[in-house]
Amino acid sequence: MPVYLLPEAVVFPSPHLARDDGLLAVGGDLSADRLLEAYRQGIFPWYQDGEPILWWSPDPRLLLYPEKLHIPRSLGKSIRKAVFHITFDTAFESVIAGCAETRTRNREGTWIVADMIQAYSRLHEAGYAHSVEAWKEGELAGGLYGVSLGGAFFGESMFSRVSNASKVALVTLIQRITRWGFDFVDCQISTAHLLQFGACEVPRYRFLQELNVSLYRNTRKGLWK
Repeated sequence: MPVYLLPEAVVFPSPHLARDDGLLAVGGDLSADRLLEAYRQGIFPWYQDGEPILWWSPDPRLLLYPEKLHIPRSLGKSIRKAVFHITFDTAFESVIAGCAETRTRNREGTWIVADMIQAYSRLHEAGYAHSVEAWKEGELAGGLYGVSLGGAFFGESMFSRVSNASKVALVTLIQRITRWGFDFVDCQISTAHLLQFGACEVPRYRFLQELNVSLYRNTRKGLWK
């Protein structure tokens, strides 16, 4: 499969044309309009410093359905003890910076480069990107961020400075969007960390079908409280 060079217009090739590794296209920009159009089509940016913008649509896709959430027993104890105070959309830039810093410190490499931080911060200001913060003794202990469209939440990254902080943030997010009637969390690529919470792999064609249906729901835009 070829990799497509994006034009200036905000358009993408069909995600079904992605390579076996999920790479679909290169180029374009990180404007809010292009990012939102990408998410509507099941596409997301993922690249590192020194690379052009790369756009992906992997097959299979890892989804976490709210009704299938599994809370490990040890984590359940931490939640019941209320070790962390959880908030929404109160420290977005600190959360995305924390995700980038943690990956860099762990020498994992990061796609959360400066341009990505600025782009998702703009999406947050526009009411589409959201953060969940876990606080302990007044300090940010961990959290996660992602994008919300229709009945879908597209998870981007999470981090912890204190054990279990991001996990409690994730569980709290799932519980919140369950009450709001969301359909799924898109976790993008399979990891053992997310599989333990009940996430499952689905073929890309099925993900895109479910996404198309989910997008008919109203987007819960603005600050989440």
